[in-house]
Amino acid sequence: ERFFQMGIAEQDLMSTAAGLATVGKIPFASTFAIFATGRAFEQIRNSIAYPHLNVKVAATHAGITVGEDGGSHQSIEDIALMRVLPGMTVIVPADGPEAEQAVYAAAEHDGPVYLRFGRGGVPVIHGADYQFKIGKAEVLRDGGDVAIIACGVMVEAALAAADMLAAEGIAARVINMATVKPLDEGAVKAAATQVGAIVTAEEHSVIGGLGAAVAEYVVGNCPVPVEMVGVQDVFGQSGNPAELLKEYGLTAADIVAAAKRAVERKKQ
Repeated sequence: ERFFQMGIAEQDLMSTAAGLATVGKIPFASTFAIFATGRAFEQIRNSIAYPHLNVKVAATHAGITVGEDGGSHQSIEDIALMRVLPGMTVIVPADGPEAEQAVYAAAEHDGPVYLRFGRGGVPVIHGADYQFKIGKAEVLRDGGDVAIIACGVMVEAALAAADMLAAEGIAARVINMATVKPLDEGAVKAAATQVGAIVTAEEHSVIGGLGAAVAEYVVGNCPVPVEMVGVQDVFGQSGNPAELLKEYGLTAADIVAAAKRAVERKKQ
């Protein structure tokens, strides 16, 4: 058998996956992101990441777009929790084709991987010729006024924001940072040195996620204005995904506002 139903026992799920990895298997442990990284954090840390076992954690229903399940089920801390673990690769695909390729890439990668998937459907951004590579960012659109670095469902919003900015004469570079760790530092450096103003966008807390990773690199290497679009220091709540994205400031309009702030700061 290649599929094992572990029931509502996420700690056992991760521990079993760790055991399978020790005998040469490549296990994919899948559950809601909130349960994987919240309830089973100790098992991921001590049984998977610490011995650097070849386990892939495929976390679903991430972020606030899980919707009506509410704050208890909305994982807005998972990227931070996984990013802090030594040797853990963190991937946040933007659409179906990228998610599929990321799964194959994770299987081929030697070491623990955290794959973050949402609940709802998203528009397809990538064509048949797209090739995902761990640790490599993707420039979806170029521009010299502001760079928008996004991951997951926020990539679509970033592209929409770029269209809105273009209508106002502001050219935005849109970067899909599907691999949050290891961060494509070359892409961030290029955005900082060539564009000079950065906006990050993620369906996650602004604390410890993609925005933090970008800011950590920028502040020590190529300081430029950075504005973060994400969930502030609050928990989620029940609602439909569109309502929640608006409530927590995760829309294209919010990215536009952040981009304008970054551009103004660049002029100072």
